[in-house]
Amino acid sequence: MSQVIIIGGGAAGMMAAIAAAGAGHKVCIYEKNEKLGKKIYITGKGRCNVTNACDIEELFQNVVHNAKFLYSSFYTFTNTDIMDLIEKHGCPLKTERGNRVFPVSDKSSDVIHALTVALRELGVEVELHEEVADVLAEDGHVTGVRLKRGQKVVLADAVIVTTGGLSYPSTGSTGDGYRFAKELGHAITDLSPALVPFVAKEEVCKELQGLSLRNISVQIRNGKKVLYEEFGEMLFTHFGVSGPVLLSASSYVASVLKKGPLTLSIDLKPALSEEQLDVRILRDFEEAKNKQYKNSLNHLLPAKLVPVIIERSGISPEKKVNEITREERHQLVQAVKDFCITLVGLRDYKEAIITQGGVSVREVNPSTMESKKTAGLYFAGEVLDLDAVTGGFNLQIAWSTGYLAGISIPL
Repeated sequence: MSQVIIIGGGAAGMMAAIAAAGAGHKVCIYEKNEKLGKKIYITGKGRCNVTNACDIEELFQNVVHNAKFLYSSFYTFTNTDIMDLIEKHGCPLKTERGNRVFPVSDKSSDVIHALTVALRELGVEVELHEEVADVLAEDGHVTGVRLKRGQKVVLADAVIVTTGGLSYPSTGSTGDGYRFAKELGHAITDLSPALVPFVAKEEVCKELQGLSLRNISVQIRNGKKVLYEEFGEMLFTHFGVSGPVLLSASSYVASVLKKGPLTLSIDLKPALSEEQLDVRILRDFEEAKNKQYKNSLNHLLPAKLVPVIIERSGISPEKKVNEITREERHQLVQAVKDFCITLVGLRDYKEAIITQGGVSVREVNPSTMESKKTAGLYFAGEVLDLDAVTGGFNLQIAWSTGYLAGISIPL
């Protein structure tokens, strides 16, 4: 029976421990926080979006970087497997819009409780408030870890690094795993906050702060080149824009945005073509023909947006509706169909759901999660250069890579 140490008791760490203990190893998790799964508590706004119940092929399509690397992981431990495991340990699940899977109770603590029950059943030792200072290796093989407290050395046959990234540093994600990897010769790819809100140049976002828009489509362009397009929901904030479609967009455009501003174009009425929208506006104008322009758009747009669109259309707010020309109507259609905002940056790691970049997957065996540089050293979860869009996909990466690492350690 070999001794396995897991550094970090988040999603990947707990799953790695369950898998390794289930395979017959003696397992100990070292977690520097006061409890396991601290980041799981806040995922899905405290509800925990456990996974996505889509087909496995669709899981790959929602991974932004290095999807091919996940082939063995996703097929070895599937989304159905994690759902079965959590339900079997006392937490019933439900599937919502977009195949997102949540606990029936809407409480992330129930997911953590189910995993804790599984750990207990398998005799996994958990050391809380215990920070690892270094991973030790000799002659190309891991020998154990050195703890921060008292510089105590703990020997092990295998070490699994599941320390997460840099996002939500309040949960303990402070980049320790990158340092361990670097010290043992691994390359770390460029790191960036991902699934994170955008900072915008225009003051208009502040004016619209708190306004949530549904059924809009967004396009992010670099000059004329379209980098990202999606339909869904978004939110204006005091610093810029956020909401599901834009959080996902941040993962695709982060590297380009570092080089300079990008244009966000919002189509406020994507279900209507320009011609259909013009007909709709004409109908509204017909009903309000004796009103001033500024009082004629309440059926078309949310109240908060009306003054902004009026200003962007370039038509005098005092003008009578029946005096508006066809050319001016065209300007209004453009303002609604191509509402442009300049994106100048991303918010920082404190607001990022995940970290983009990490331990280079070229130096990790995709069939086992073992380092190609140091025998007995394994990586799983967010510490690796793997990331996906919102919807439960990032947690599935953590479950699958953690499980594969745990079962791959030789007895």
